[in-house]
Amino acid sequence: MKKKTLRDVDVRGQRVLVRVDFNVPVDKAGNITDDSRIRGALPTIRYLLDHGATVILASHFGRPKGGPEDKYRLTGVGKRLQELLGRPVTKLDDCVGPAVKEAIAQAREKDPASVILLENVRFYPGEEKNDPAFARQLAELADLYVNDAFGAAHRAHASTAGVAQYLPAVAGFLMEKELQALGEILGNPKRPFLALIGGAKVSDKIGVLENLVEKVDTLIIGGGMANTFFLAQGLGVGKSLVEPDRVDQARAILERASARGISLLLPEDVVVANAFSAEAEHRVVSAREIPADWMVVDIGPAARESFGRAIGQARTIFWNGPLGVFELEPFAAGTIAMAKAVASSGAVTVIGGGDSIAAVEKAGVADQITHISTGGGAALEFLEGKELPGAAALEDQ
Repeated sequence: MKKKTLRDVDVRGQRVLVRVDFNVPVDKAGNITDDSRIRGALPTIRYLLDHGATVILASHFGRPKGGPEDKYRLTGVGKRLQELLGRPVTKLDDCVGPAVKEAIAQAREKDPASVILLENVRFYPGEEKNDPAFARQLAELADLYVNDAFGAAHRAHASTAGVAQYLPAVAGFLMEKELQALGEILGNPKRPFLALIGGAKVSDKIGVLENLVEKVDTLIIGGGMANTFFLAQGLGVGKSLVEPDRVDQARAILERASARGISLLLPEDVVVANAFSAEAEHRVVSAREIPADWMVVDIGPAARESFGRAIGQARTIFWNGPLGVFELEPFAAGTIAMAKAVASSGAVTVIGGGDSIAAVEKAGVADQITHISTGGGAALEFLEGKELPGAAALEDQ
C-alpha cells in the first residue's frame, strides 16, 4: 500500500489539517498516564513547522455521548503537547465553524508556523457517522489533509476518511511507518515467519488467525484463547475462560495448519489457579491434566522453553496479546519471558496491542523491538487482510 506522504507535497504557507491519535490514557483525575501517542505525532508536526506550514490538529478522545463533555476535552493534551514541542499550542473550544476559522486566521497572522489543536471531533455525531457535511466543515479549515492517526485508520469516520474527499490527502510519518512495517511482514517477510498470538478470546482475533495461518511458518497460540484450542482437541479446561461457540473455528485452524505443514504450538503445560486473584493458590500442570475446579492463568515453564526455541529460530516475528493473566503479578511470568525471547531473537520484530507493548516495557526490552505499532485494532484488521478506510482514502504514490 504505497501512499503519498508529506515528502511528496509542498507544505510551505499551507494550512495543514493533521488527523492525529491523541486518545491517550488518563487517570481518574484526568492526568495523562502515557503520552506515547502524542510523542508519536511529533516528527510529522515538527516537519510541517520546519517547512513553514500552519498545523491544525484534529483528534478524538474517549467516547463522549453525542455532545461536549468536559472530561473528554483535549485541554490536558494541548498542555502536554506544548511541553513536548517547546512552543505555544493554541487550543480551541470547538473543531468547526466560523469562530474556529477566525481563530486559525488570527494565529496565522501572528505566526504562519502556528500549532492549533481543535476540540474533540467526537463532540459531533457527524464524526462517527462519517457525515459528508461535517467532513466538509473540517476540510474548509485547511488546504491539505495529512492522516497520521494509524490507530484510528480502521474507522471510516469524517476526520479519518471523509475529509480526504475534499482535500489533497497524504500520509504522515507515523502512518507511513506503520503501513510499511506491517505491509512488509505480510507481503515479504524474512523466513521463518512466526506469529505469537495471545489474549483472552479467539473471537477477537479469529480473522487474524485465519489469515496468518496461510502466511506464517510457525503459529504460537497462548493466553485465554488457547483454552478454546484445547477444547477443540478434546481436552478439559476446568473453569478457564473459554469460547465453546468458537471450537469449530479453532479446529479448522488446527486442520489448516496441519494441511499446510506449518508448526502450530499450544502450551504443553500451564499455570492453573483456584481463583481469579493474585493471592490464589496456583501450580503448574500438564495442559492435558487441567483440574476441573481450577483455571488456566499462564503458560508453564516447558511451554516457555519450547516457545522460546521457536522464537529463537524465526527471522520475522509478529506478536499480539499476553500469554496469561498478565495484569496479576504472579501470572505475568510467561508473558515477560516471551517479551525477552522476542527482543533477543535477532529477528525483525513487530508488536501490536497494549498488553504486548506493556510487556516489553515492563521487561525493559522495548528499545530492542523493530517496530511497536501504535494501533492495536488497526494493526489486527490490517493483518486480517482488511482495507483500512483511513489509509485507503489517501492518495496513491
